[in-house]
Amino acid sequence: MMKLVVFYEKPFCAANAKQKAILRKSGCTLIERNLLEHGLDADALRSFMGDKAVPEWFNPAAPAIKNGLISPETLDEAEALELLMGEPILIRRPLMMIGIEKLCGFDTDKVSEMLDRYVEPMPKINCMEKGCLEKRAE
Repeated sequence: MMKLVVFYEKPFCAANAKQKAILRKSGCTLIERNLLEHGLDADALRSFMGDKAVPEWFNPAAPAIKNGLISPETLDEAEALELLMGEPILIRRPLMMIGIEKLCGFDTDKVSEMLDRYVEPMPKINCMEKGCLEKRAE
């Protein structure tokens, strides 16, 4: 059985590297995406946030938040999404998709529950289509 995780990360982030190592150690196959160049529209990005409160959508370690330039507690959803779309460094990471479920941030209990629900069978490969059989018996 294959555990497939789409993993949106900030490249070279030490925390994301540790999270990916945990997932790989538990047998996951990762499809890695650059969060800073995510290509998601606002609705798709919003879908990762689930029922989290707006401040939980933000990375508290982002410079603009640490320095007090942005106060997520004062933002409504539309304002927050506009900021996150314009400055992806503000997004709490990682964003993950496991099966049909999406998650913002690395909550080990939630990740474990999701992996238990969405273990996919290994895809079948038709050897004939891949050209591995050169001749057929006549």
